[in-house]
Amino acid sequence: MAWRRFLFCISNLTNAAQIPSLSPLLRSNPFFPVSSPSALFSTSFLVTKTPKKFKKKRKKPDSPRTKPVQHPSTRNHHFESLVERDSYFRFLTRSKQFLSQQPEHVLRLDDAGKLYRELGFPRGRKVARYLQRHPLLFQTYRHTDNKMWLGFTDFMEDLLNEERSIMGSVEIDRVDKVTKLLMMSKDKRIPLSKIHHCRLLFGIPDDFRDRVVKYPERFRVAVGSDGKRVLELVNWDKSLAVSQLERQFMVDEDKAKRAFKFPVKYAKDLELDEGDTRTLNLLNTLPLVSPYSDGHKLDLWSLEAEKYRVGVVYEFLSLTLEKRASIHHIVEFKDEFSLTKHTYDMLKKQPRTFYLAGTEMNWVVFLKDAYDEKGNLTDKDPQVLFNEKLCQYAEMKKGEL
Repeated sequence: MAWRRFLFCISNLTNAAQIPSLSPLLRSNPFFPVSSPSALFSTSFLVTKTPKKFKKKRKKPDSPRTKPVQHPSTRNHHFESLVERDSYFRFLTRSKQFLSQQPEHVLRLDDAGKLYRELGFPRGRKVARYLQRHPLLFQTYRHTDNKMWLGFTDFMEDLLNEERSIMGSVEIDRVDKVTKLLMMSKDKRIPLSKIHHCRLLFGIPDDFRDRVVKYPERFRVAVGSDGKRVLELVNWDKSLAVSQLERQFMVDEDKAKRAFKFPVKYAKDLELDEGDTRTLNLLNTLPLVSPYSDGHKLDLWSLEAEKYRVGVVYEFLSLTLEKRASIHHIVEFKDEFSLTKHTYDMLKKQPRTFYLAGTEMNWVVFLKDAYDEKGNLTDKDPQVLFNEKLCQYAEMKKGEL
């Protein structure tokens, strides 16, 4: 009814404007400006735009934070599942490391809720929820101060003792790994903080910074210009300056040649057929520049420099426990190994050797040769076997042991 009355009034005003005696009065009224009778009727109250609910929604572009590296047609579910497994056991890994460094291996539950980064659980979540996932490894109890505390179970303490014995048996191997990292570095020196930050990647013990004094013929601890402690190489070891790729080349030359591809740019007027193109590209595939050479002195954007960087990443991955590393680990040594911001694109150009899993912002690179068709490591370090056993116990409930 209200709309009908409104339209009726508008119609009457329009008719009144057409009357000769009233038209001058209406035009002279400042509150009723009319230039023509047709201007009296306005359609501004009508809906002329399409409502939002009827508009076709545009698909938002994928964010690098969530966009997968691999297309569904090239995804390797074995590698992707390993990345998901690491995410699931992040709380176990970080809490184990953090609690192991605490006196008596215990922590107040109230304090644990504030240490979400150190313990590896999302901010705003309750730590008790994640403790319940691993009842064989973690426990909570009320102390004499009437406060709730968390710590390891007796079973977990036994596992930690077993891990310490493993660390002692492979100490020389870990010393060799650190020596090779120093030999690959540009200045033959790496901050101790970086080695400590990536210690789990190489199976290096937590107290390695204290153990280096046992090897004065290899290492020297100095203080950098920024005041941080730096680990320096004392003597060059020729026996360790042989890369994993060089060993493979001596065993199977053809396989090593097929591992990488560095296409050569040439003019179209050469009119090369497929066979000639393959031969030309093969000439620029091998040999790679050794990661133990002075490759950092090469022209940054030359083909030889790219071969050097590919070789460095390959050797870096071969030194890790599980032959894989995340973007954070590689960026940690970016300056020491003369890597560029284009490392991601460089690795994607070598799909025969490297597999990138995860998202474009948070990716993990795998050394494909180190895994079988089912995504299992072909050669497992004792620490890897221990970690797999620990994960099995972490998924068990009380009474299943």
